[in-house]
Amino acid sequence: MRKDKNAKQAENETQALTAGQDLDEKNLDEKNQNTATKEDDGELDVPMEGGDGMAFGMMSRGGKPKDFGTTFKKMMGLLSAYKLALVGVAILGIASVTMTIITPKVMARATDIMFSGFISKQIPAGTDTAQVVAGLRAANQDTLANVVDKMDVVPGSGIDLTALWQVLLLMVVLYLGAAVLSWAQGYAMNVIMVRSMFRLRKRVEEKINRLPLSYFDNVQRGDLISRVTNDIDNITTVFQQALSGVLTAVLTVIGVLAMMLSISWKLTLIVLISLPLMGIVFGLVGFRSQKAYNTQWKKVGRLNARVEESFSGHSLIKVYGQQKPFTEAFAQENEQLYRASFKAQMLSGIMMPGATFVSNLVYVLIALVGGLAVAGGTMTLGSVQAFIQYAQQFNQPVGELSSLMVQLQSAAASAERIFEVLEADDQVPDTDDPQTIDPAQALGRIEFKNVRFSYNPDQELITDLSFQVQPGQKVAIVGPTGAGKTTLVNLLMRFYDIDAGQITIDGVDVNTMTRRDVRSRVGMVLQDPWLFSGTIAENIHFGNESATDADIRQAAERTYVDHLVRSLPEGYETVLGEDASNLSAGERQLITIARAFISEPSILILDEATSSVDTRTERMLQKAMGNLQKDRTSFVIAHRLSTIRDADLILVMESGNIVEQGNHDQLIEARGAYWRLYNSQFQGAAHLDEA
Repeated sequence: MRKDKNAKQAENETQALTAGQDLDEKNLDEKNQNTATKEDDGELDVPMEGGDGMAFGMMSRGGKPKDFGTTFKKMMGLLSAYKLALVGVAILGIASVTMTIITPKVMARATDIMFSGFISKQIPAGTDTAQVVAGLRAANQDTLANVVDKMDVVPGSGIDLTALWQVLLLMVVLYLGAAVLSWAQGYAMNVIMVRSMFRLRKRVEEKINRLPLSYFDNVQRGDLISRVTNDIDNITTVFQQALSGVLTAVLTVIGVLAMMLSISWKLTLIVLISLPLMGIVFGLVGFRSQKAYNTQWKKVGRLNARVEESFSGHSLIKVYGQQKPFTEAFAQENEQLYRASFKAQMLSGIMMPGATFVSNLVYVLIALVGGLAVAGGTMTLGSVQAFIQYAQQFNQPVGELSSLMVQLQSAAASAERIFEVLEADDQVPDTDDPQTIDPAQALGRIEFKNVRFSYNPDQELITDLSFQVQPGQKVAIVGPTGAGKTTLVNLLMRFYDIDAGQITIDGVDVNTMTRRDVRSRVGMVLQDPWLFSGTIAENIHFGNESATDADIRQAAERTYVDHLVRSLPEGYETVLGEDASNLSAGERQLITIARAFISEPSILILDEATSSVDTRTERMLQKAMGNLQKDRTSFVIAHRLSTIRDADLILVMESGNIVEQGNHDQLIEARGAYWRLYNSQFQGAAHLDEA
């Protein structure tokens, strides 16, 4: 069974492949501008060695910390699709908190029943309570007299066990109901969060597919992967733990405050004094904590990028004996992550102990003032007990809010990094009224008219490029590294849009066509073959969704893949491992050529397609590509000039401009730039042979 690979996915994968090829076309000064940037903590980024570690670009730039309030609103916006469900969660939370905060008052009633019963047992039956109080006052025992006077005493009766059991049963029902409602609230919130994060991942994936290729030129793959995985996972974890916790904590604070006011406004004032003190702690630490977490997650992205680079270039690192420099660079960045994480955890760790210290002070004051109130007869023992419980219930959610704020600071730092991706500029959308090429006119005629283009607005690369390619011609593009060879192909494929001029295919301006339409007419074989994890047949089928098994085999036969496949035990159903490491580089390239063959393009692009194969395989490929190029317009980007001597047109590029064009014999006779390139190549080979 074949995997369905839609054209959009194919387009995105091709973009990702071409991004690596395009780096050598840019001026090094432009790339180095992004090499060292300042982090939020003032540290200077150390440029990474090699590959796509050359530039950190926008993804790892520091800058001022974003506003927490704005970021939090955006985070809450992720839940907007579940407003009704959140209302249900809030109702469950209100019900659960209501039951929880009623319980201490019920428990106070149980305490008063037991204490009153104990005092009643000490008073002889038939005695009038007023007489007992008067006798105590006459004996100068005013404190005890106040206590007895405040209580519901029935002399000689003892503890009312019936009333006590009724109160205890009510407590059990309240606790059980609160637990069930709390579980239901947590379950509903988890469902909402899982679905919301699913939607967020989908948004990020769709956003990445809409981003222009220029965006990926300025980011590290490891850092982008860290944002899509680590940062989203961090938000998911924090939201699952924090949002329901914040809701419960806020409701508890409000409910408990109301209950405390109903018992004693004086004691409530003591509790409220703690809020400004806690506010000072949060205010001093909160901002620094957010900044520290922001730096920590940047360092995580940097370290992931370093690891990804080291793994992807593992063999090359060993070949050049660069294990020590890479190990030292990893150790340096690991140390930076350690320091950033330690600072973030240290700052966040201050909040909870600070809140606990303030809570303990409040507890001491409540016990002191409450005891005096009981002694003065203005409160019962049960009321003081209930108030102490309420004070603990009040301080506990306040302390939890401090801890949750730390987690939200971490989530906000991750969210900022994700929103940077989501808010990046999309590629310019296709025209609302796209044109297409009449199938009868689809011959492969290409024309560049006064094309101007630059990666950096301050430094033009292509200033005034014009040439024509007739249907079926084989066009070779040669020139030194950085001359603009791959750039020219990228412009034709609309991976980048030109600044001025016009590019036409069969007389139709590519800017008036959809990108999908333009790219569907082009088959591409890159210097570095790319295959996805799947069977050989699926990889060939990737080039044409409608291809049948017979088409796949025909393409394989025409490109000499069939004899390779038949030598494998599973044949076309052989599963390729990661990076197709179970095949040689030449075998991987053969499959990519078969994939281009089966797409039946009218335009073919070969970017040093035979550079990774041996001489025997190269001769096979040259013959196969000759069949592939027949009746098709083809562009061949070549450094080995011996492979393009039969080209109908050779474009010689320097600094983004065509300095010469013609066939091989004409350019050799002109003794210009091509002649110099040709001689330097073959004279160099001759000197090597003599040596």
